[in-house]
Amino acid sequence: MKNLLVLIGFLVMLPIQAQEINWMSMNEALEAQQKTPKKIFMDVYTDWCGPCKLLDKKTFHNIDVVTYVNKNYYAVKFNAEGTEEIYYNDFTYTNPNYNPKRKGRNSQHFFANALKIRGYPSIVFFDEKGGVIAPVVGYKTPQQLEVYLKMIQNDDYKNLTTSDAWKKYEKSFVSTFSN
Repeated sequence: MKNLLVLIGFLVMLPIQAQEINWMSMNEALEAQQKTPKKIFMDVYTDWCGPCKLLDKKTFHNIDVVTYVNKNYYAVKFNAEGTEEIYYNDFTYTNPNYNPKRKGRNSQHFFANALKIRGYPSIVFFDEKGGVIAPVVGYKTPQQLEVYLKMIQNDDYKNLTTSDAWKKYEKSFVSTFSN
């Protein structure tokens, strides 16, 4: 019994390695698609956005979300007010109006503008060839995000052409992700 307690104590003391989403840049994801086609899951955030930080902390560290995204998508983390150069559809997107001295909100990156991002956080899904499928705006719990992750991955979105079809799909969806 004493040995068992020592073993349990030892196991409890071992550092628990948290799984994380394998984030990459959009350029890296588009390059990876050339070798192995896979859909892209893009987190569009800003540094000042509270719900973006909550999404990162609560949803993007959920083990079910991490596992599903890493298995089925190239995951991209994109600062919508950052300075990254993105090469997309034969065009280089930048943020020439970015002001490094500015605190809080900054100018929107041209790529975020091209994607018609109007709120943060936004998650944008791209198909296996880099074409935009759909943006999803706002904070989502793991269970709320699950329906989008699976709908896009399974190509179910192609059959959801009306709001009634979406409502029916969403209502019948059975979540398997934990809190």
